Amino acid sequence: MSISSAVLSSLLGSSYVNPMNFFQSSSGSGCGTSGPASCQNTNTPAAANTCCFESPGGLIMQTQVWDTDVAGSPADSWTIHGVCDGTYIENCDPSRDYKNIAELLDSQGASSTLEYMQQYWLNNHGTNERFWEHEWATHGTCYSTLDVDCLPSDSPTGAEAVAFFETVVKVFKTLPTYDWLAGAGITPSWSETYTLSSLLSALEAASGGYTPQLTCSRSHTLSSISWYFNLKGSVIDGDFRPDKPSVNVLPDTPKYSSCPSSGIKYLPKEG
Repeated sequence: MSISSAVLSSLLGSSYVNPMNFFQSSSGSGCGTSGPASCQNTNTPAAANTCCFESPGGLIMQTQVWDTDVAGSPADSWTIHGVCDGTYIENCDPSRDYKNIAELLDSQGASSTLEYMQQYWLNNHGTNERFWEHEWATHGTCYSTLDVDCLPSDSPTGAEAVAFFETVVKVFKTLPTYDWLAGAGITPSWSETYTLSSLLSALEAASGGYTPQLTCSRSHTLSSISWYFNLKGSVIDGDFRPDKPSVNVLPDTPKYSSCPSSGIKYLPKEG
């Protein structure tokens, strides 16, 4: 095993897929998932290790988009926007604004993740590379559990970014929004429109009772969906626990949908 693959195996544990098929299991981040979940306390718990407890913030939002005019976008899947802190903490460490994310992933043994991103993490304006760089610099650098001081001392430059992108892909794969809607008979259509209650009911039923945030354009066209999580442990290999909204919308619960109650358009892709 090469040095870079060994480091990534150490960082990512069972979530790391070595393209040479000789991955060996390791202890991952070393954090475990028995500690408190993020966003369950107003402040960081006393003596908390922020390498293993996401702070500040900690409400994690996985956003998917339904872009109808992006070339190559799969017709039967939503695509990745990113995974960010739902409190919108941004641009935390310009010194780690890495460039050439594709080369970074490929050089550190994450070529399978890169291939997946090239299909499911697409930019609707500009290059995919520019989009990935933006998501890492804007959001990835703000995760306390991905601070460079939390990594093994011999980690290659950018190893925490590789961990970020692999985790984003891993979380996205657990949320097959298109399939969940299609399972309830809700598919893209030029003529059919849907009610907000039917969309949410389908997604809640398929996800085990969790309510996402839906976003529509001014023309009442469905455009994005955000699933909310609390995290136990590290972004590298922690337990992403879906956040259930309460009756009273608190700071750590999903916001109300911007879509109307009826007449919602879910248009086919043209790209």
